[in-house]
Amino acid sequence: MTQDIKQLRVSNDALDDPPELQRRIADEGYLFFRGLMPADRLRALRYEMMSAIQEAGWLIAGTNPADGIADINMRYTEGDNEYTAGYAQVYKLENFHRSAHWDEVTSTVAKILGGEIMPHPQKVARIWFPKYTEHTTPTHQDYVHFQGSFNTLTCWAPVGDCPLELGGLAVIPRSHRVQRVLEHHFSLGAGGLIVDETEHDEIDPVWHSTDYECGDALFFPALTIHKALPNYTEDRLRLSLDNRYLKVGEEIAEHMLLPHGPSKLSWEEIYPHWSADDLQYYWRKYDNQVVVRDQSFKEKGWAEALSRARNGDEAAIYSLVRTIKNDPASPHDDARAVLAEQGVAV
Repeated sequence: MTQDIKQLRVSNDALDDPPELQRRIADEGYLFFRGLMPADRLRALRYEMMSAIQEAGWLIAGTNPADGIADINMRYTEGDNEYTAGYAQVYKLENFHRSAHWDEVTSTVAKILGGEIMPHPQKVARIWFPKYTEHTTPTHQDYVHFQGSFNTLTCWAPVGDCPLELGGLAVIPRSHRVQRVLEHHFSLGAGGLIVDETEHDEIDPVWHSTDYECGDALFFPALTIHKALPNYTEDRLRLSLDNRYLKVGEEIAEHMLLPHGPSKLSWEEIYPHWSADDLQYYWRKYDNQVVVRDQSFKEKGWAEALSRARNGDEAAIYSLVRTIKNDPASPHDDARAVLAEQGVAV
């Protein structure tokens, strides 16, 4: 539950003081701002994104899209083939991609990182259904998924108000001070990897979050431990932006130059829907070293899923079944063998 959640420190007082912003994020591992992003533009974006979601059948027909009233019979999450159908419609929206380039955000990132910055091409929208708490994004460090540089900065922002019960983001202050990637293990939820913060003596496992309001924004580097809170509402969809930024000259992993995987889209499928071309392939004008993606985190999680499924773990069995269902043309011999041992038909 949320009764033990402490409040995030608000840093609006330091917005015009780059050295202080840099000191705070180095010390605490995050920066949180109230009303940083223009609420009117976010509400317009919310209506546009939620309208696409409603067209996909994920919201109750005939309701105001801005209200985000979910059809809980259509609960999907990242990793489900069915999630792609709705997510792809959102991912094609030009204004969704442009929101990561709003000056209110990029100028703040430049102050924090202390130089010219570039938004990652791979923008991310999080669409979270109610009453699906077992698939809540687990505790993790962003580096295992997005890689590149430890200095890569994430900006998480709700698209609309997001009280605690709707499932906003929570962080552990100063957890980035471990200065390394911690052991992650198999889990359900976006990314499929979880870290146990209580296993590390140097981390004080106290979570901080807040009742987010439209326009608020939370920034943190790639090693800060964070998670999503469960969406405990009866029927409200949680919608948020999840974007990353790097200082020009830093390393970026090759997969971050591609559209977000769950969309199953290419840039050539996205751009024809846009009215302008100024942001198309914009990253090619920057000089950032592109590095190969480290697959070891994903491979370790898959190996653990297989091992746990052999021992009858229901979450792991569910994950193997879903993997085969999503890609039936692939042999998945290891998963099929484990499921056969467990008497699970696929």
